[in-house]
Amino acid sequence: AKKSEESTGVIAMIDLLIKDLDKEMTEAETEEKEAQADYETMMKESAEKRTTDSAALTEKSSAKADMETALEDHKEKLGSTQSELMATAKYISSLHAECDWLLQYYDVRKEARTGEIDSLDKTHAVLSGADYSLVQTKAHSFLGRLA
Repeated sequence: AKKSEESTGVIAMIDLLIKDLDKEMTEAETEEKEAQADYETMMKESAEKRTTDSAALTEKSSAKADMETALEDHKEKLGSTQSELMATAKYISSLHAECDWLLQYYDVRKEARTGEIDSLDKTHAVLSGADYSLVQTKAHSFLGRLA
């Protein structure tokens, strides 16, 4: 009877170990299935993210190329605009110098023009038959000094 009790205790202990092992195996299988599902979900999300990132990279590369082209165009336009600005400033400077010269010598030029017009009128009159040979242009007063 004692051996029977001992064998029953050992069998119960082995049964308990089998149940514990079955329980742990079931838990391990469940955890593995969950881990596999998590892994598959992560891989799917990673693939989607790579696709999205790849599309974004392509789009950004295209935008960068477009912006670089626009930058080069703007640089060229800036160069030509600056050249045009310098030419305009040079032209304005030359006009300013010319105007300054005209203003500075206006009176001299006016007197010269008046003299030329007077000479042309006299020439015209001479050619028309007038005789200026006896005309006194300056008043000389010989006796004026004695008074």
